[in-house]
Amino acid sequence: MKGNTAKTALCGMVSALSLALMMFEGLVQVASIAMPALAGCLLIPIVAEAGLKWAFGSYGATAALCLLLTPDKEAALIYLLFFGYYPALFAVLGKIKNAAARWGAKLLVFNGAAVGEALLATYVLGIPWEDIPFLPMPWGVVALLLMANVVFVLYEFTLAGLIREYFRRVHGKLSKYFK
Repeated sequence: MKGNTAKTALCGMVSALSLALMMFEGLVQVASIAMPALAGCLLIPIVAEAGLKWAFGSYGATAALCLLLTPDKEAALIYLLFFGYYPALFAVLGKIKNAAARWGAKLLVFNGAAVGEALLATYVLGIPWEDIPFLPMPWGVVALLLMANVVFVLYEFTLAGLIREYFRRVHGKLSKYFK
């Protein structure tokens, strides 16, 4: 397989596996953030081997199918608004030379997605804030956003490590199929 055929096959397999992970999330309710994060990490080979255009296309197909087919719509929303595209965006934001500007852009994207997800979950999916008893208003929301930012920073370092390991162990073996 050469060229576009190999890229199409890779995108199809990654999209199918991402969708399968998102469907599995419906069986394990505590994985509503972990499964979208794991499914998003599957974009790493597409970004590395096929490029950003293919990665964003695969993300779009997977996100649409997740919204239609997955039982947990909040997890699908989390995938759609952040984890699904972030590994591809990671490559784009990584080109920002200034470290402070790069981190500022990453935190801006994450916080925008987190606030957007919370608003859509509340006003579109109808998930009330009162279902989270340990978060009294309004300071609970601020505390939740701060904790989410800490988790994002950990995710960022983990994603960078996964990308490094992918290039170290796998990229050389696969790259010949995508030229």
